[in-house]
Order: sequence, then C-alpha cells, then structure tokens
Amino acid sequence: MQVKKIMSEDPKCCTPEMNLQEAARMMVACDCGAIPVVDSADHAKPIGIITDRDIACRAVAEGKNPVETKVRDCMTTHLVCVSPEASMEECCEVMEKNQVRRLLVADHENHLRGIVSQADIALHLSKNKTAEVVKQVSQPSETPSAIAV
Repeated sequence: MQVKKIMSEDPKCCTPEMNLQEAARMMVACDCGAIPVVDSADHAKPIGIITDRDIACRAVAEGKNPVETKVRDCMTTHLVCVSPEASMEECCEVMEKNQVRRLLVADHENHLRGIVSQADIALHLSKNKTAEVVKQVSQPSETPSAIAV
C-alpha cells in the first residue's frame, strides 16, 4: 500500500508569520495537534511543523505572548517527508528512525500534499505494525529536554 492511500490530503497550513494564537485556533478548528508550516500560501513548500507541544513548551512555558509570538519562533524545522508514492513500510521506517508521530507528504516538486499520523497507521495497518511504530517512536530520546524553573 502506498502513503497516498491513507494520508490526510491537503492539510490546513500556516505560514511562519502567523502568530501562535492563530495556529492554535487552526488546530482547534481542524481537531488536530499539528499544522504544517509552508513558505507561502501559494507555493505550499513545507518548511516546518508547529505542534501543540511546540506551543506549550516553547511559548507558554517560557511566558511568551501567543498573540505576539510568531510561528517561526516556535516551530520545529527538522522536517522529515515522504512522497505520496512511498510504501507504507518505508513510511513507518522513516517515522521510527526519526521518532516522529506525524510525517509530511510532499511531491517531487516539494509541494505539500498530505500528512500521515500514527492514527492513520492505526486505522489502516495491522495491530502488530501499529504497536511497533508506536513503540519505536516513543523510545526516550538521546538528549532529554529540560525546563529551568
């Protein structure tokens, strides 16, 4: 099975210039925990992803104002993408290797086409494969993050 069969197509996106409140409102409206960040609404080249965790850890925990703080200041820029034609096996391997719960799907011209989440995998793949992906993605990272209190 190919990624394009299970991905959420044409996800809502934000730009780096949007503020965090706008991004959070998009998450509420879309009932999701992550919004891809694209270079512009017209081009839709993925340059990052903003998650509810990014907002909580990089803005709220630091006392930043969500109306004044831009998405670019908190987004995750380490992007991992697969093509719509990639196999689900390849997709799962990339998620596991990079310990990501969501994987952006971009075409050969680097235009965002979709997103694959652990939930998509759970809905379409076997329980054993889903469990393996969740286990590998959830392994403790090499460099734990800390918050100064």
